[in-house]
Amino acid sequence: MSDIFREIDEELRRDNLLALWSRYGRYVVAVAILAIGLAGGIAAWRAHELSVRQEQSARFASALALARAGKTADAAMVFASIAREGGGYAVLASFEQASLMARSGDRKKAVAAYDRIAADTGLSPTFRGLATLSAAMQGAAEADPKTTIVRLQPLTAVGDPWRPSALELTAAAELKRGDSKAALATYKTLADDLDAPPGLRARAAEMAAALAP
Repeated sequence: MSDIFREIDEELRRDNLLALWSRYGRYVVAVAILAIGLAGGIAAWRAHELSVRQEQSARFASALALARAGKTADAAMVFASIAREGGGYAVLASFEQASLMARSGDRKKAVAAYDRIAADTGLSPTFRGLATLSAAMQGAAEADPKTTIVRLQPLTAVGDPWRPSALELTAAAELKRGDSKAALATYKTLADDLDAPPGLRARAAEMAAALAP
């Protein structure tokens, strides 16, 4: 008797499964197709991203080679193209493009290029700080020293990775402004900063000694 009941139970289960499949089977198939398509799409997207990074890497290397060969105009065009595209090499390309402008003597364009990088809120504070510092360095000769000091002020905060360089540039701007007292104080601060590179500390100590009354 138990075998009969087992067979009846299995038949009922089979009938229930068939009824469920006839009602929901097309949805199950659709979900399966969607899952397979999604997995394939993700794999294709990853492959595309890898291909783009590899292609950008090759173009970035070629632009560096052009710059080393003195073909700055051609290198700048490649760097500008990579920067516009975005991706992993966009930020580096932007910095290289600005650097080429500076080396070619066009400091105003270099400052503008660095300012564009610094204004990009999507970048990390470290990159934006480096761009601000670079813009101040390129514009220091022609800019009003007060403008330079104000520009660098956020970077002089304790803990900022660019603090030592920002302090040195700030002191130079204070000297240019004629405020030797402020410059002396800034150089002393830099000379006493144990986190600053030894070379910067040594220069600051020499300048502080020279400015001391």
